[in-house]
Amino acid sequence: MKVFVSSDHHFFHKNIIKYEKRPFIDLYDMHKTMIKNHNNIVSKNDKVFFLGDVSFTNKEKTEKIILQLNGYKVLILGNHDNRSRKWYLDVGFNEVIKYPIIYDDFYILSHEPIHITPEMPYANIHGHTHSIKFDNYKYYNVCVENHNYSPININDIINKIKQDENKQ
Repeated sequence: MKVFVSSDHHFFHKNIIKYEKRPFIDLYDMHKTMIKNHNNIVSKNDKVFFLGDVSFTNKEKTEKIILQLNGYKVLILGNHDNRSRKWYLDVGFNEVIKYPIIYDDFYILSHEPIHITPEMPYANIHGHTHSIKFDNYKYYNVCVENHNYSPININDIINKIKQDENKQ
């Protein structure tokens, strides 16, 4: 089983194409591309952490998208994920978590970046800031805009954080 991370899909959020200059003609093009990219990388047996801001529409349309995505799907709620936990489970997520979690005793998975001081022994894998990245090895932005609208293997992220830390 591989583990992947992704954030800020904003399914059915028409204006996100304009706001973030996403290279899509319309929502259909955006959804089709992100589903294809996801399933080309993630197998049915893999695990995917979605770090928030998944969908901006009703239950039926959201479910239609989420059920097409491969993997065991864990949602860490974002600032735009304002439905009930049950709602997200009903649309196809296997787990729904309200707060950030610590992965592998070192990596904080969160929607929004979390303040980490130099003395803290953690790195933050996050979303929320879309195309804005921090110039600091303790932060890794997994918003879809930064990764070809695809999930990223968490081992690749961990290796990048370790490489950048060694450069410090």
